[in-house]
Amino acid sequence: MDVINDYMRQWHASGLYPDKFICHQKHGNQFEIEEASTGQYHNVLTFCTNDVLGLAQHPAVKQAAIASIEQYGTSNSSCSVLSGRIDLHRQLEQEISAFKHLPHTHLFMNAWMALQALVDGFCHLAMPIPGFCHERETLILTDVLNHGCIISAVTNATNRSGKMFSHSPKVRVKAYRHCDMANLAQKLERHAKPGDRIIVISDAVFSMDGDIVPLPEMLDIMERYPGSLVVMDEAHASGAIGAKGGGIYEHFNITPQSVVDRGLVPIIMTTFSKFAGSAGAAISAPNRELIDLLDICPTSIGTISLPPPVTASALESIRQVRQYPEQVAKLQHNTRYLRSQLAKADFEAIGETNVIPVILPPELDPKSFARALMEEYKLWVSPIWFVAKPRLRITANALHTEAEIEQLVSGMVAVREKLFSPAVKVMA
Repeated sequence: MDVINDYMRQWHASGLYPDKFICHQKHGNQFEIEEASTGQYHNVLTFCTNDVLGLAQHPAVKQAAIASIEQYGTSNSSCSVLSGRIDLHRQLEQEISAFKHLPHTHLFMNAWMALQALVDGFCHLAMPIPGFCHERETLILTDVLNHGCIISAVTNATNRSGKMFSHSPKVRVKAYRHCDMANLAQKLERHAKPGDRIIVISDAVFSMDGDIVPLPEMLDIMERYPGSLVVMDEAHASGAIGAKGGGIYEHFNITPQSVVDRGLVPIIMTTFSKFAGSAGAAISAPNRELIDLLDICPTSIGTISLPPPVTASALESIRQVRQYPEQVAKLQHNTRYLRSQLAKADFEAIGETNVIPVILPPELDPKSFARALMEEYKLWVSPIWFVAKPRLRITANALHTEAEIEQLVSGMVAVREKLFSPAVKVMA
């Protein structure tokens, strides 16, 4: 523990350690939060929640969670292989499959477990079967800015269940430059060997940059490698992009079936913690065999299935999105309006989605900037300074009003003018 104690003392002393807050109440975008270190309370207007459609507070979603507890209790207390599932699990899988236009879906406790199961299962299969010999190697292509759950899964691809339980073929992982399809093509030409099983995996919307994967170009490249898996992490795409919030395929007016028709295997990971007012994740695929494989992977059989209230709230949220797409339209309107107001105020907002990173020049400290916004203007945004290029990470949601958006931008302008010389402006 001496090393950890010394490390943490220096981290705290450096000012790099993030501030921690405890939420006590939520009313729309008005939050009452407490600073964990000081006990000080703040009533703030939030622009850092990932509840992009406001469904975590929707009356129908809350009631669905309450009703599920009355029927099933608070937990399933085991994995589905050992003690079965509740009907809500089946309903949620069916709802996601319809929403994503892929017929087969499997639920997981979170995105990290879902992607680990997918990579683990595909590369190594679940366990040795007498008489079955698996000899084909796997090549994985991953965007350098993919989310940590993807990085973790592909990094562990060479040493997870297949390697632990049986002989398993080699897995090779190659990163390509961010959203650079020419570089992806070059990496495939250089590293793909005859007989390789190929996966390309990417965020659909990148969580720190707010941009969108160029899926049409990716599919054109991958079509040269029939049978390849094209895996989209739609954590920040579901409910946010596409005319009705359907995600990356709807955004580009592509159907997953058209991808199947081109000889590829489209895989979508959906998470429920952003658009669906809940928690958990799911993998959807065009074929039942892959989903059955995921059901017996360690991350499925080694933990409990989704608790009833989590399942019920996710299920009702997706039904709300499909029934009332006007909330998606409101989110997209707010995104455009906030981005336009930031541009008018000479802030550099990168990306194109409701995840809005504002890049600050070296002279501006994001942590101090966000602290001033909170203490002086009761505005809550997320400063990013120790895991990516310094920035403010702002998220628009469907509950924001134009007046609240203007309030945010006015506060940001005032903080900039107070903390820094008027001559210093964020690059337009």
